[in-house]
Amino acid sequence: MLKFGECTLTKLDKTFGLQQMDTLPALTAWLNQTADLTTFEREVLQVYQHGLKQNVHDWNEQELGLQFIGPMFRLVDFTTQKFNFFAERPLVGVVDGIELRGEPDSMIASGRREPETPYFCFQEYKRYKDPDGDPDGQCLAAMLTAQSLNQTDLPMYGCFVLSRYWHFMVLQGREYAISEPYVATHEAIFDIFRILKALKQIIIELVDREK
Repeated sequence: MLKFGECTLTKLDKTFGLQQMDTLPALTAWLNQTADLTTFEREVLQVYQHGLKQNVHDWNEQELGLQFIGPMFRLVDFTTQKFNFFAERPLVGVVDGIELRGEPDSMIASGRREPETPYFCFQEYKRYKDPDGDPDGQCLAAMLTAQSLNQTDLPMYGCFVLSRYWHFMVLQGREYAISEPYVATHEAIFDIFRILKALKQIIIELVDREK
């Protein structure tokens, strides 16, 4: 058994034969997908960003999650009748005969009250890398687990945050790619939000495909 908190990219690569790519078509398409931002959204994002700039060096993990990351996801609004945003729900699967388990900080999955099919995993409201675990490895472990549950060749989406730095990830088959960081204290905050809005549209299409 492997717990998400024990996972690093190196351990996952060696254990499951994963290969990190410079990019993948699904990641490129996601990062480049257009999504309009309203004037209201831009104004709210600037308020969030102001708070981040003032506190990014001092917020602990929970404060960063509650005061910046959570509101960003809420502004996109991933709550629908077909899928929802879930936090710290158990995620367990078997990959190559090895049980993977943990509780990702959040995930977006089909289901209204309980997660069913996971599509996106988010890991680590962290200021810095934790010597007891890597957020990139933990996020990939959750994505690999979700992939095993879905039993599909479709891409699995993910994201992890280190302080002001947002990295987006895609896993497809045994290949994965991680984006360069998007810095939330810079103009990239609008790109981060656009990418999250694009993710909502991607998930809508994936859920509709399940029918």
